[in-house]
Amino acid sequence: MSSSDAPPPGIADWREVACRAAFASHRLVGWIYWDPDAVARYAALGVPNGMGYYVASRAAPLLPAGAGAVSAAFYSINPDLVRFAVELSAAHTDWRSVFEARNAAVSRGLAEWVPGIRGELAALAPSLWEAADSLPDSGRVLFAAHRDAPRPDDQVLSAWLAVNCLREWRGDTHFAILLAEGIDRVQAGILHDAHLNYGGWIPQSRGADQDTIAVAMAGLEARGLARDGEVTDAGREFRESVETRTNELCEVQWRAVGAGATARFLAAVEPVGEVLLRRIDETAGPNWMPAARERRP
Repeated sequence: MSSSDAPPPGIADWREVACRAAFASHRLVGWIYWDPDAVARYAALGVPNGMGYYVASRAAPLLPAGAGAVSAAFYSINPDLVRFAVELSAAHTDWRSVFEARNAAVSRGLAEWVPGIRGELAALAPSLWEAADSLPDSGRVLFAAHRDAPRPDDQVLSAWLAVNCLREWRGDTHFAILLAEGIDRVQAGILHDAHLNYGGWIPQSRGADQDTIAVAMAGLEARGLARDGEVTDAGREFRESVETRTNELCEVQWRAVGAGATARFLAAVEPVGEVLLRRIDETAGPNWMPAARERRP
């Protein structure tokens, strides 16, 4: 771990580091949630057609806490969708099996799609886990569940799990900001959609129907963040401020990793980001994993 306060060479400050590293992390991790091999492995555990794989695999270490806890941790996804996935998984398998099936698919996928980064990921595993172990877990339930999960001997997979752990710390932090700002589940999706110029897709993809979207929009309108069913410039500025605050709070993650290791991480992962994003496009479509995508015009 570096004690230097200087960010990696060529990057203005640690807030930019946090932004870039998060974007790279979303791409390194996100493809697995729609990977056909991963879904097939989940189905092989007895889950009909692998339904609910995204929720079950992402939440695997938290599944024993039940649907309510998983729904609370996921924040912006319809609780009924979460409950369906969690209860279906519990009826057919256990969290450790889900975790191991997903991890096997990760190892296979990294070797097939981005073999050139495996050596560097393996070398970075100790630094990434040292950083994760140093972070506070208060209020960050999904992060804490992943940090306590078993760590494999395979250092490539271990590094991927550490990155995912850091990614969930950021997610927990982001949701805490939204909660403190009084933004509910559906409003979070609406604002994220406007932030990325998605055209209304994001809240629907998270299970919101037109009635709940209308109620959420009315709440945003009452705060001056929307008008006539559309997020206003003030609403977009508000959402941008949430992103900025998230990056500020997440500087600590990458300071803990250290400037040198973070520079190596970005040098390895950023160049293959588009390869992994194409996997999402090919397996799920061009809208999924919006956090791994550039803002649309």
